[in-house]
Amino acid sequence: MNFMEGGTNPLELDNIRRTLVRLEDTIIFSLIERAQFAYNPKMYTPEGFADVLHDAGFAGSWLDWLLRETEMSHAKIRRYDSPDEHPFTPKDQLPQPILPPMNYPPLLYGPSADPVNVNPQIMDFYIKQVVPTITKTVTDKLGKANDDGNYGSASTRDIECLQAISRRIHCGMFVSESKFLSCPADFVPHILSRNTAALEGLITKPAVEAALLVRLEKKARWYGHGAESDGKETAEDESKVRVEEVVRVYRENIIPLTKDVEVDYLLRRLDGLSEEEVRRLANGGKVQ
Repeated sequence: MNFMEGGTNPLELDNIRRTLVRLEDTIIFSLIERAQFAYNPKMYTPEGFADVLHDAGFAGSWLDWLLRETEMSHAKIRRYDSPDEHPFTPKDQLPQPILPPMNYPPLLYGPSADPVNVNPQIMDFYIKQVVPTITKTVTDKLGKANDDGNYGSASTRDIECLQAISRRIHCGMFVSESKFLSCPADFVPHILSRNTAALEGLITKPAVEAALLVRLEKKARWYGHGAESDGKETAEDESKVRVEEVVRVYRENIIPLTKDVEVDYLLRRLDGLSEEEVRRLANGGKVQ
């Protein structure tokens, strides 16, 4: 998001929806780029590149190492100062920016947003579920036991996928804040009673989710197939990524984890407020 753009409110739901739709494109294209390489499972275990990384004092996997190196560079240009960015590397292990800080408008409620980070869960489902399935086509064609040696290219695509998925999921906090501010009285009783099911019900729109999956399928089919020189769509069996896998990633991973982020944010939304402030919100008022 561009939080410095004048004349717009980043917390308006229409603005958030436009961001989420753009991220659909980013995620689909990132998955297509990763799908052109084989699985290369040795990139995801500490033993895979132990001869290179352990001598340098790093005990994690090849992907862990490259992700940390990438995020250290990005931290220097203040990427993780932005409210919609969440590094996979712990922030206390990242360098300070070399650029002066930007004066972002106050958007998320600090005590609510600061502890929310589901990147470990994202990393887990991405490695275990996403990569093996989206790379199956090229791996089968290669016939090289899941490994084509493109460790640098494949892992940089992994990072692009992970960062895009992370932004998409953590945008759920903006959705929660927007809906909370629109009618805090609806949320306060359920926050106080820790009723997660009720909170999820307030932020979930089944019709919107259904429309998202239909839109996603159409996009994945078109982006994945592309077009011949004469403009005709390529054949089904020439798709760059399996459409059903893109939809599955959203349905089984991205959407549920986004809801977890939204509810977790809401559960902390009253932290640090006085009893009078909470009472005012419960009666439909506002707190500065």
